[in-house]
Amino acid sequence: MFGAPDTSSVVHEQPWLEKYRPREVKDIVGNEDTVGRIAVLAAQGNMPNLILSGPPGTGKTTSVLALARALLGDAFKEAVLELNASDDRGIDVVRNRIKSFAQKKVTLPPGRHKIVVLDEADSMTEGAQQAMRRTMEIYSATTRFALACNQSDKIIEPIQSRCAILRYGKLSDQQVVTRLTAVLQAEGAAYDEGGIEAVVFTAEGDMRQALNNAQATTAGFGIISNQNVFKVCDQPHPVVIKRAIAACIAADFDAACSAVEELSNNGYSGMDVVGTLFKLVKFEEMDEGLKLDFIKEIGAAHMRVLDGMDTLLQLTGLIGKLCLAAQQRKGAPRG
Repeated sequence: MFGAPDTSSVVHEQPWLEKYRPREVKDIVGNEDTVGRIAVLAAQGNMPNLILSGPPGTGKTTSVLALARALLGDAFKEAVLELNASDDRGIDVVRNRIKSFAQKKVTLPPGRHKIVVLDEADSMTEGAQQAMRRTMEIYSATTRFALACNQSDKIIEPIQSRCAILRYGKLSDQQVVTRLTAVLQAEGAAYDEGGIEAVVFTAEGDMRQALNNAQATTAGFGIISNQNVFKVCDQPHPVVIKRAIAACIAADFDAACSAVEELSNNGYSGMDVVGTLFKLVKFEEMDEGLKLDFIKEIGAAHMRVLDGMDTLLQLTGLIGKLCLAAQQRKGAPRG
């Protein structure tokens, strides 16, 4: 008979994202003005209904939960209802679950309210939002609502008018580097400068993405280096894309085309290539007029790829147009 496998030595590592999630408002990175307003609300103790709007991974949910902890203290577990997109949030949930939570009696510090946190509120149906606006009014004496969303215009007007809107922007590269380096040092993870740059490049101001990419690279390769990060994230390597951009600026169609074909043969989609092209052209040192021409052509190609024309022909066509734009800027005769 075979015995049960020994699982005592298996280490189940907690995601860094949760392990290092800030629990206090003062520890939140980036968006200083918005986080400053949250800190003021925590100090005053009077929280209005809130809409927190901004890109993913910028600290919206973390801010609300940190604010709730600051306001409610030990009553946090009892007095906070958190629902996200994975929960059913149709009209029935608003009418039953949220309403019953709003009616529930909880012992709170004086002047404090129960808090309903609705993550990704822009994915709620309009009917559910309409049902919720009445609930917000009826139970305003005991309950406050905090809605986190990527696009505030997806929230119906009546709810927007009942809430204070806090807007979050993407984190700067320096903010991501500072926090990421602190986490890597706390974990004792091996990394080099090129690896950190690669993680920041792939994250695009999204701290969640940065930490997940760093943890995946450490788990897979043991060291965060430039090559390892791009293998894990499976994005076209910027070195190859930069080679293509340099060839386009020089109006060298063959060299640029071979770089793009290399990426296509390695299995990268047109979406990956066009997206990375745009990111790198933005910061490329080149003639400003030519940069605008390049961005216009890349934008048009991006739209065609989104429409389903994700082929090598589209990419080579884009490379041809970029080379042509460079040649016309130089004033050279068209060949």
